[in-house]
Amino acid sequence: MTYCIAASIDEGLILVSDSRTNAGIDNVSTHGKMHAFDTLSDRKIILLCAGNLATTQAVLEQLHRDKIKNANINFNNVESLFEAAEYLGQVSVEKQKQYVSAQGKSAFNPSASFILAGQIGTDPHGAYMVYAEGNSITSSANTPFLQIGESKYGKPILDRFLKLGTSIDEAARCCLVSMDSTIRSNASVGAPVEMLIYRKNSFSLEEYYCFDDDDDYMLQLRRSWETKLREAIASLPCLDKKLNKTMHVAL
Repeated sequence: MTYCIAASIDEGLILVSDSRTNAGIDNVSTHGKMHAFDTLSDRKIILLCAGNLATTQAVLEQLHRDKIKNANINFNNVESLFEAAEYLGQVSVEKQKQYVSAQGKSAFNPSASFILAGQIGTDPHGAYMVYAEGNSITSSANTPFLQIGESKYGKPILDRFLKLGTSIDEAARCCLVSMDSTIRSNASVGAPVEMLIYRKNSFSLEEYYCFDDDDDYMLQLRRSWETKLREAIASLPCLDKKLNKTMHVAL
């Protein structure tokens, strides 16, 4: 499996992804889930991928080929991120149909999902989650982040702390803690962890990080988070014994 996050806040975008594709007892493999496209200077487009690896690779190859051949629709001529998300959804559905047709009624599951993020022209930056069915949703003021893959372990911290007005550096740390919490609780998610910070209107992808499992910063972040959590639990109000009630025991 995998876990990917895209936070779209006032100051820009934070994209985080793991790299684990298989986590068998004696077979752990990795493959990057974050892909930046070499596009015209007036746009930056990044994809995060989850699901069937063959499908995601086929989709990425088609997107690159369409761009190189200057197809009628490609990432260099779409006019908005929404249009880019629609185009991505169409390509994804086509590739999944090809695999289903080739495999017949086997147990093979070709489904894949994506997060498309970036900025085009004078439009504001943003992020879209593209489902396996090809439709998409975008982030909102109430939920300024999107997740694909193993989202449940890392969602609570994002729900509690991530807001549109959160500073981009604080949001980046929040997303890394969300990823680390998922890695801690789910063996199918693992390092290396990639993170890209995109500051609005910069059209620059230079703030890229890749953290191995034994990276000094990630170890420091993990220890600090665990220490602060323990301190927070210890400082919570004690139970009021006056509220204690007799438990009814069934005979």
